[in-house]
Amino acid sequence: MFSFLSLGLLNLEVIHGKVYKDLSNKNSIRLLAQSGARGKILDREGNILVDSRLSYDVMILPQELNRSDKALMSISNVLNASANDLKGAFKHGYALESMPIAIAKNIDTKKAIALEELKTDIPGLIIQPKPVRHYPYGRLACHVIGYVNEIDRWRLTKLADYGYKTRDYVGFGGVEEKYDYYLRQEEGGLSVEVDHRGRFMRMLGFKQPRNGRDLQLTLNLKIQKIADEKLAGRKGCVIVMDPYTGEIIAMASSPNFNPSAFVDKSNSSISNLFNNPDAPLINRAISASYPAGSVFKVIVATAGLETRKINLSTTFLCQGSTLIGDQEFACWNTHGQQNLIAAITHSCNVFFYKTGLLVGAQVIHDYAIKFGLSRPASFELPYETGGFIPSPLWRKINKFKNWFNGDTANLSIGQGDVLVTPLQLTRMMAVFANRGYLVTPYIVKAIDGQDISVYQRKITSLSIKPSTIDNIRQGLRDVVLNPTGTANILSEVGISVAGKTGTAQVAYGQPHAWFIGFLPFKNPKFVICVFLEHSGPGQVSCVLAKQIIESLISEGLI
Repeated sequence: MFSFLSLGLLNLEVIHGKVYKDLSNKNSIRLLAQSGARGKILDREGNILVDSRLSYDVMILPQELNRSDKALMSISNVLNASANDLKGAFKHGYALESMPIAIAKNIDTKKAIALEELKTDIPGLIIQPKPVRHYPYGRLACHVIGYVNEIDRWRLTKLADYGYKTRDYVGFGGVEEKYDYYLRQEEGGLSVEVDHRGRFMRMLGFKQPRNGRDLQLTLNLKIQKIADEKLAGRKGCVIVMDPYTGEIIAMASSPNFNPSAFVDKSNSSISNLFNNPDAPLINRAISASYPAGSVFKVIVATAGLETRKINLSTTFLCQGSTLIGDQEFACWNTHGQQNLIAAITHSCNVFFYKTGLLVGAQVIHDYAIKFGLSRPASFELPYETGGFIPSPLWRKINKFKNWFNGDTANLSIGQGDVLVTPLQLTRMMAVFANRGYLVTPYIVKAIDGQDISVYQRKITSLSIKPSTIDNIRQGLRDVVLNPTGTANILSEVGISVAGKTGTAQVAYGQPHAWFIGFLPFKNPKFVICVFLEHSGPGQVSCVLAKQIIESLISEGLI
């Protein structure tokens, strides 16, 4: 018996001694985490769009708590919470005697101070300060910013190798998600030693938590406010972009949401966001695709001029409709004899039906691709859709059907299977504002004070003839300047505006309304896109564009 005991002792102390010593050390050391603050999000001028505020969690250390029922009752009186809910949180969170249990989260400073006064009567009570996201402007630019929430299983699976773990808070949507790696804080905390019963013995060390890095965006707070305020109560989006660099000056999508809902953890408000049929969490500027309508006509015009299928002397007679095959294709009005400039000014469908047939569907498709359609704009925000531009080859391979002249006619006015995002059309219009260059939109200007815009700017020459650009620019100017132009209402704003309206027909409900333009005409400072879902003809968007431009002028922003 003594021989067996000696062999067992030898095995424990000598052969496996190091293994058991390591296990003992691990069992005797507890890590109490403390979190730093997530990085701030600033506008281009350094104004704070998102920062962090101190919140407080109420925690209980079981080994110090003698009469838990009485203590929880006292705490519930201060928090105005149910004592049964606190008991449930205590039982659910219990792991070890030495591990604090969070029984209430995100309480305000006033309640935290009141609870501090109870610590003499409740030795196991801990008020743990914790930084949480703070949105001083509420819903402003919420789709660009995104929100912060507890990591889900899908993200945890993808990001576990990068140090993410269960119950981490990460970004969802917007720059919060795209730049989460830079914004996220580094945890610190206390290392303490406990005895074999899990009771606190002494503190072994402390690691200072570190804050995340700050992001400076290209957004202009004042212009973003104008865009959000004017769009409120409608369904659609507004984009303001620098036509030379691709910097997004403002991006508003409506309906929108308040990111604070995910901080306050109101289950009803979060549930309403996800179940709302109006989809307030979707950024309509980049994540939803729509028929382009008549805004697409500038691509057909470019293709016609560049391939020399038409010129400024080319005219077609608009009698309100035209026959293609055995089907009548309508125009929205009777325009008479139209050349290119007049057709852009009046948005004449008949002129573009016939131009499209001369150019051909494949060439129109290729020019649309050249202008950046049918693929994401390489934008920085997540969940950007690429849209779609059909072609005869696509129809043959995917639908096993032939392409007909009627399909080309629909393509020529941005209908049929054409799908685009508002950001793609904003980028397209910038080509005419900057005279021939396709820019890549971007929204992050600097990280932790280091300017990264030089790496963000990607500008490509489309090699379009200057005469083509000039002719289409003249048509876009006449859309506003000519008394019969479809956006003539914008001639009243006191600054030279050029652009194109669009009325995109849909299978049900009112058509979508587009206006995309640039201003001032000679030396554009901004490209502006106003898109409204199911709102009627393009002139409806012009009214909203007029309100936005007038506000920009009155604020001295142009």
